[in-house]
Amino acid sequence: MTTHILLCEQDGVRLDKFIAEASVGLSRSAAVSLIENKGVTVNKQTVTEKKQKIKAGDRVEVIIPEPVPYEAKAENIPLDIIYEDNDLLVVNKPKGMVVHPAAGNHEGTLVNALLYHCGNSLSGINGVMRPGIVHRIDKDTSGLLMVAKNDNAHASLAAQIKEHSFTREYEAVVFGNLKDDTGTVDAPIGRNPNDRKKMCVTERNSKNAVTHYRVISRYKGYTHIRCQLETGRTHQIRVHMAYLGHPVAGDPVYGVKHEKVDFNGQCLHAKKIGFVHPATGKYMEFDSDLPMYFKEFLTKLQRISR
Repeated sequence: MTTHILLCEQDGVRLDKFIAEASVGLSRSAAVSLIENKGVTVNKQTVTEKKQKIKAGDRVEVIIPEPVPYEAKAENIPLDIIYEDNDLLVVNKPKGMVVHPAAGNHEGTLVNALLYHCGNSLSGINGVMRPGIVHRIDKDTSGLLMVAKNDNAHASLAAQIKEHSFTREYEAVVFGNLKDDTGTVDAPIGRNPNDRKKMCVTERNSKNAVTHYRVISRYKGYTHIRCQLETGRTHQIRVHMAYLGHPVAGDPVYGVKHEKVDFNGQCLHAKKIGFVHPATGKYMEFDSDLPMYFKEFLTKLQRISR
C-alpha cells in the first residue's frame, strides 16, 4: 500500500481533478475509482464523492492499495527491450500490438507480455488493467515506451510527463507536401463531439497541445517528418497533422480515404525517448531504428518520386 499526502493550494477544486493533476501517476478514472472505494480522505475524513470541492489548505490523503492479482494470464510474447534495471524498462513496441487489455483485446497485449517477463515487478498505480504503464502509444504506432517497475518510479516518470520535461520524438510520413520545413502546431485537443472515439482540435472541453515538426525529406505526394511533442494528448500527432491538412499516411481514422499509395496502417514511429532516471537522477535518452514497415514505405515513395 502506498500513501500520498497532498496539500491543496486553491479554492473550489474538484477532488478527482485535484488528485489526477497532483503528479502521483493517477489517471482521472483511477482517481475516481479510489474516491468511490474509500481510498481518499480530506482533513482525515473519508470522502466518496468525486465532485466534492476542496479548498486551499485542505490536506488530502490518497491511499493506493496493493495491486490486485491480474486476472489475465501472463503470455510468453517476445519483447524488444532496449533497456532494463530494477526501476524501469524501455520497450520497443511493434506496430499492431495493443498496450493494455480492453474490450475486444484481452490477450496479446504489451501488458500480457510484461506480466510474463516481470512477474510481480510492475508498478500498481494505474491498477490491474495497466500494471507498469506510465504512458501509451496507439496500437498501430510503433516505437519506444517506458514501463515502471515500482510505484516510486511510476510517480516520478508521470510527474516528468506532466511537467513536459520528458523527451518524445516521433517520425512520420504525412500526406501531401508541407509548405514549411519547420513549424509548430499549438492547438487544443479534446473529444470530437460528433464521435466520442475520435479526438479533434477544439476549444471546448480540451487541453492545450503543442507539436513541433521538421521536414526530413519530401516525396511525390508525401513528406517524411520528425515531430517533437511538448504535450502528450491522445492521438496528438495524428490530430495535429490532419488539422494542418496533412494527415499521417495510412491513418485509418484521420487520414485520406483513398490514398494513391497502398499502405497497411499508419506510418508513425516513436523513435526517441528521454527522461531523468527516478533513482539516479541522471538524464537518459534512447533512440530506435525505423522499423521495416516504415523503411519499406520510404523505399516505395522513393521509387514513385523518381
